Amino acid sequence: MQNPSAGQGSRNYTIVTAAYWGFTLTDGALRMLVLLHFFRLGYSPFMLAFLFLLYEAAGIAANLIGGWLAARYGITRMLTVGLTTQIFGFLLLSALSPDWTAAASVAWVVLAQGICGVAKDLTKTASKSAIKIAEAAAKAEDAEGRLFRWVAWFTGSKNAMKGIGFFLGGLLLEALGFRGALWAMAAMLALILLGVVTSLPAMMGKAKASRSARELFAKNRGVNLLAIARVALFGARDVWFVVGVPVFLYASGWTFTMVGTFLAIWTIGYGLVQAAAPALVRRSADGLSSEVLAARLWSLALAAVPFAIAGLLASDSGLRPDLVLVVGLSLFGFAFAVNSSVHSYLILAYAGSEKSAEDVGFYYAANALGRFTGTLLSGLLYQAGGLYACLIGSSLMLAACFAATLALPLHPERIEREG
Repeated sequence: MQNPSAGQGSRNYTIVTAAYWGFTLTDGALRMLVLLHFFRLGYSPFMLAFLFLLYEAAGIAANLIGGWLAARYGITRMLTVGLTTQIFGFLLLSALSPDWTAAASVAWVVLAQGICGVAKDLTKTASKSAIKIAEAAAKAEDAEGRLFRWVAWFTGSKNAMKGIGFFLGGLLLEALGFRGALWAMAAMLALILLGVVTSLPAMMGKAKASRSARELFAKNRGVNLLAIARVALFGARDVWFVVGVPVFLYASGWTFTMVGTFLAIWTIGYGLVQAAAPALVRRSADGLSSEVLAARLWSLALAAVPFAIAGLLASDSGLRPDLVLVVGLSLFGFAFAVNSSVHSYLILAYAGSEKSAEDVGFYYAANALGRFTGTLLSGLLYQAGGLYACLIGSSLMLAACFAATLALPLHPERIEREG
């Protein structure tokens, strides 16, 4: 006889995944809209990076607070807040006027991007936490195996949707213009918001939230170390991916359409590899020993890729630099996708069930800090030393990521919290 809670858990997982797909589609489109629109207006690489800084910085606080709020008020309410905030951010950005000064335009875009950054990370924290809640409700015998598969599929499919969003952003910019594209995406999110409100249990994931900052930050060793590794991992990606790659390819003779299409295909492929990660990583009965070893090995392999690309670009190999970058980025994307998927599983394996939303929020605050650092350095390093400098910075960050994974515990640890 089928367990009713198992069916409910699977249903909630499906609804949350679908909602986050729609959110991510518009989020990817937003990034491409802003990047292409303002590059076309003549903004420098550093200014392009600057436009995204508040977007990334806002995510640090949004994840920490979002995890606490999700535990206190329920995951469904936080999904609702995240979607509503994104709609507001789109409408605010659409109010940008071409008659404003450059300084006023930059300030307005940075503010609107900051609001969208809050929306993204509130939605992400709530969605990832919902997986842990839904998995616990299912109570199947293969609990850890199912958790890895659910996390991998959720994360991988989300990034595939983000890649499609890159393509959608360029398409909407051409078809509807900057303002029309933002209005269309706001309307799409309004429909998704309606579906979330009417389909998910209102109090899903509500738990006893931490009552003090000390309690909120009292994470176990596994969560803390994984957070450090996550800062380095995502900083290493964005230090060359956010500004360096699209600007380098455009400077090499690629058109906007070619750049946008390549980034879309890369992100979709990256997402598909993430979804397939459980088949590439040997599973262990305890849910940690083989998975932690995989995190170490894949991060070590990943660190070698940008270093090798930098070596080829610096040498007189006779190879076309743009093709070296495309092949190298493809290898990087494969190894990075497996790394990211393993990390996303491990945080839920280390997180406590009672306050998993807070643990996930803390972890994704580290993720946002990594993206912020990488985005800032992407503009600075590219302007200072071109793509070569960005690649060296990426290798150094990945070495730090590997060092953090060496200290990851092989068994779950629990800590006592107040209350």
